[in-house]
Order: sequence, then C-alpha cells, then structure tokens
Amino acid sequence: MLTYLAEFSDLFGPFRLFRFLTFRAVMGAGTAVVVGFIIAPWVFARLRQLKLAQTLRNKDEVGKLADLHAGKKDTPTMGGLMIFASVFISTLLWAEPNLYVIVTMIVYAGLTALGFADDYLKVSKKNSKGLASHWKLAGQGVLTLIALALLLGSTETHLKMSELWVPFLKEPLIMAMPIWFAFIFFFLVMAGSSNAINLTDGVDGLAIGCTVTATLVYGLMAYAAGNVIISDYLLISYIPGSGELAVICSALVGASLVFLWYNSHPATVFMGDTGSLALGGIIGTMAFIIHQPFTLIIVGGIFVAEAISVILQVGSYKLRGKRVFRMAPLHHHFELLGWHENKVVIRFWIISLMCAFAGLATLKLR
Repeated sequence: MLTYLAEFSDLFGPFRLFRFLTFRAVMGAGTAVVVGFIIAPWVFARLRQLKLAQTLRNKDEVGKLADLHAGKKDTPTMGGLMIFASVFISTLLWAEPNLYVIVTMIVYAGLTALGFADDYLKVSKKNSKGLASHWKLAGQGVLTLIALALLLGSTETHLKMSELWVPFLKEPLIMAMPIWFAFIFFFLVMAGSSNAINLTDGVDGLAIGCTVTATLVYGLMAYAAGNVIISDYLLISYIPGSGELAVICSALVGASLVFLWYNSHPATVFMGDTGSLALGGIIGTMAFIIHQPFTLIIVGGIFVAEAISVILQVGSYKLRGKRVFRMAPLHHHFELLGWHENKVVIRFWIISLMCAFAGLATLKLR
C-alpha cells in the first residue's frame, strides 16, 4: 500500500525510499515487531479469558513426558493468530501486491484458518486429536489447487512457475512441468513443510526459533531471485517480482521474534496448529515460487529430522514391534534422555542455524 507513495517523490524527496525493496523489507520487519508487541498482550489475554488452553496428553499416552510437561497445563494456545495479524498488516503496508504476494498470503490465511479449526476442536472436545488428518490434507489440497490455478493461469507467471529447479544445476531440470505433476509437487512441498513444522512444535520456543532462521534464508533467496544482476551472478532462476516475498519474510521474522518473546520457556502461550501449520505452509509456498523447494530440505534440516523421526518410529513399530527412539518427534527423545527442555531447544537452534548457512551456500555452488 505504501509503495504508491514513491510516485510522489517529486513532491517530497524521501518518498523515493519506498521504491527500494531493502528499505521496505526493513520497515516490514519493524512494523511487524511494533504491531506484534501492541496486539500480543490483548490477544493472549483474550485466549486466557476464553480458557482456550491446549489439551495435553496424559500419562497413559506419553508416560514420563506427561510429568515433564505438567507445568504447561492451562497455557493458552492459538498464539499463531498474533503472528498472522502482524504479518498480514505489515505485508499490506510494505509489499507491492503482485501475484506472488497474493498467492502466498492466500495460502497463509487458508492454513491459519485450517489450524484454527484444528485447535478449536481440540479445546472444545478437551482432547489432543483435533481435526482428522484427512480433512487437513484435503484443506491443503484445496489451497494447492487455488495457488497453482493463479500461478499457472497467469500469462506473466505461467512459464516460470512451470520450471523445476534443483540445487547445484545452472538450468532447470524440467522446463515445463505437466499440470498434474506441478500439483503433486507443490502439494508435497507445501503440505510437507506445513506438517514438519507442526511436528517440531512440541517444546517452548523450538519451532518458532527454527522458523526464524529458515525464514531469514528464504528472505535472502527471494531477494536474489527477484534481482536480475544477483540471480545472473549466482546462476539461479530470475523471477521478476519475486523479490517482494522478501518483505513477507522480513515481516514473518519480526512477528516470530515477538512471539518468541512470549513463547520462550516457560511459555505463556503456544502457537498451536493455528501457527505451526501456517508457518510451514507459507515457507513451503515461497520456496516453490522462487524455485528453491529442494533447498528447504537443507535449510529446514531440523524440521526434516523431526518428520523423519516420526516416520521411522511409526514404521519400525508397525513392522518390527520395536521403537527406534524413546519417543518421537525427535525433541521428545532427548527430553526423555534427561536433557533439560532449554538445552534441547538451544542445541536444535544451533543446528538450525548451521543448516541455514549450508542452505545459503548452495546458491553459489553451481
């Protein structure tokens, strides 16, 4: 919205700053932080007032972990609403509303609504199951269909969004993906990222801290993909207009840091599926748009490890009747080994930061 002020730079010189993506990205982060700290106390107070506390699993379900997490009882959930509001307002103010921005925010809003429905069912039914998994997948499938219809239905973006790029190659692996293949691929990237962050959200500050590192990387990648000089130098795909996603990333980083302020141990609020499903989905969507979906495996190494730990645990138990870990997802395994919750979180943050640097390095390796 504020980008239009650049047209009046003849009347007031400083308005020319609104043309610069870097300026708007910094302001987007600052706006998200300010908005977040303004609305967070009110939002979280309302969640407590409405008694929207997350239902924890009992000792019969998780054993010793129930004792370790006993202090989290009555902590309100759905804190992802604050993150969404901050990102939405900041993006509305500072990002140029092109198709990439619109598609990304549609997916983010849709997944926030889907996560909210899941959290509401958990709270209202007083159990930890929530929305059935097939309904979550169906919702993610519908959002995939809407996003692809917009991206492939536009003559300006169709060709670019049909390409499939992989790390370390100078050219697209596939120049024009069939629509059915693009749908399956986009769904796997978006839903996989969404569910992976959802699995990571199990201890105070873990998921949101790792989200910050991953989002910072994709903000830099989006800026590079939208800049013809930088993309040509790095031999990555140049996608005109995709640089605006850097504004969304910066807003997401700002909002996430505000949430971390309240979610750090001992947490005063949880993001719930309202936050985790949506955060994973928005990162996956941006990764697809800027042709860096496979890099997400490296950048989001912690999320991948958490998801794989669940797959291995379930698969091993069904096939062999034995567990690989004391408990899955992976962070619970280390808790049951005797690591304090803070130690688990900080060490996972360190690994996440290293994964972020490794993901950035792939841009130069062509």
